[in-house]
This record gives sequence, C-alpha cells and structure tokens, in this order.
Amino acid sequence: MSSSMPDIANSAFAQKEGLLDWVGMSQIELPLMVSSDNQAPRQVSAKAEAFVNLADAKAKGIHMSRLYLLLDQLSVEGEVTLASLKQLLNDFLVSHDDLSNQAHLKLDFDYHLRRKSLISGKQGWKAYPVVITARQEGTHFSLELELNVPYSSTCPCSAALARQLIQQAFNENFNGESISKDEVHAWLGTTQGIVATPHSQRSNAQVKIQLTEQSQYLPIIELIDLVEQALQTPVQAAVKREDEQEFARLNGQNLMFCEDAARRLQHALTPRDDFADFWVRVNHYESLHAHDAVAVTTKGVPGGFKP
Repeated sequence: MSSSMPDIANSAFAQKEGLLDWVGMSQIELPLMVSSDNQAPRQVSAKAEAFVNLADAKAKGIHMSRLYLLLDQLSVEGEVTLASLKQLLNDFLVSHDDLSNQAHLKLDFDYHLRRKSLISGKQGWKAYPVVITARQEGTHFSLELELNVPYSSTCPCSAALARQLIQQAFNENFNGESISKDEVHAWLGTTQGIVATPHSQRSNAQVKIQLTEQSQYLPIIELIDLVEQALQTPVQAAVKREDEQEFARLNGQNLMFCEDAARRLQHALTPRDDFADFWVRVNHYESLHAHDAVAVTTKGVPGGFKP
C-alpha cells in the first residue's frame, strides 16, 4: 500500500478547461532586507502578492506552495535588489514549467529614512510608503516603483488675500501719520500687524516610475530625494524653533496650487533617461474646503501610463 500523499493539482484535470491570467496569493506577510541605491540593506515589514498565469487550459491549478517557499527563501537568505527580483520571477516560472509563462510580484512596505531638520541638524525617522511591482512575460522583465512623499502646500491665492488684509490694516493704523522704520518694525511683530495668514495643508505626491531595461538598482532613496528637492517643503521629523521658522519661510517662498506641484515634479522627472515612464498624482488635502485639490500628469509615452 502506497503511503504517498495525493497531488491533486498535478494529477487531476480541470473540471472546465480554460486559461487563467493570474493565480497565486496576496497579503503574504514577511520581513525583507531591501537594498536601495546600492546602499546597505534595510529591514522592512512587507506584504507581498505572488502570481503566475495558468497557460495550460487542462491543468487543475498551480503549485502555490512553491511560490511561497521561494519568497520565504528570499526573506531568510537574500536581499531585495533589482537582480534578486529578476531571479525570483524566473524561479517562479521554472517552478511552474509547462504551466506558466508569466509571473507577477508586488511588494508593499514602509521604507524608513533618517532625515535631518532644516537648520538645527536634528534627525528623526520618516516612513515612506513604497510599492514595487515586477513582472516577467516570457523573456521580458519590467519593474514599476511607486512611492508616496508628504509635503506642505500653501495656497498662492490665500497668500495674496492675506497680504491685502495686512496692507489694509497698515493703512488703518497709520493713516496720514509720519512713522519711523522702528515703529513699522515693531508693528509687524504684533498680531495686529499680521492680521491674516494664508492657509496651508499637508499634501501628498504619489509617484510611479517604470525602470528601463538598463537600470542596475532600485532608486528608492534617489527618487524620494528628487521629489522632496523639487517641492522644497517636505514634512519634517525632529524640529526646533529655528527649523519651524525655516519651514514657514520655505512655505512662503514656494506657494503652490496643485497644478504647480505637479509641474514641478513633471520637470524634475522628464530629463531622467533611466525612467522609461512616470505617473504623478498630487493631492492637496484642503484646509479651506472639505474636498481635495488634485493634479495628475504622465510622461506621455505611447502605450505607457495612463492619466
């Protein structure tokens, strides 16, 4: 009497024949070591989805445990790099020879970076949500990197209206009087002097890039830096009063509608030859309105990202 266990996926035919685009698992929780920009790897807590297609119409199903064990091996023994992701998807397909010719992997995690404050140099952690989506179709490998970067946006219209109110208050307080520079200086430092302030809101830049086939590494840190430098007003971690004051100055010197923010990112991303395509959505979580202000832009590659 045989003691071997039955393998239904291998031995049974499908009840109804048909090809399936993707079969696999999602919400797989696992720790990973992620290497970005060829720097030392950082540990993240990730959620993964792993799929292959079912190209044999008669096959009962795929071998999900093989996908899981390959992911687990990467978690325990390897690092997430561009090269290791290519190898992992290739291993997905090798483990499903005669069943699949396409593989898909998606990783969601927060990537933590130590960020310095604007003036004092104090440091604190900032968490950036990252999504890596990789696909293998035959011999073609593609990778999409998505991240979210929070920043502050100050409304240009609101700033202009606030300046007008300050001018009106000045005229009302010093109507027809001859005043000294010291008096004006003192008045500007009072609540009566600054009678209105423009409204600002926390905002978010969601950026996706498609890497070229010539790319050699995952540019997570590089892309975060590019976005923050383009916008100039990233939210801060540890701050002292001088940092808060500098943050206020940067907001005043970088007044932005959502259209302005989107165009800043568009101009920063377009010259990059190593980004085959990009997609940007900026969300300004309005403090004046109960709704959000949104702008979307893409590189405009034929057959690429759609708005």
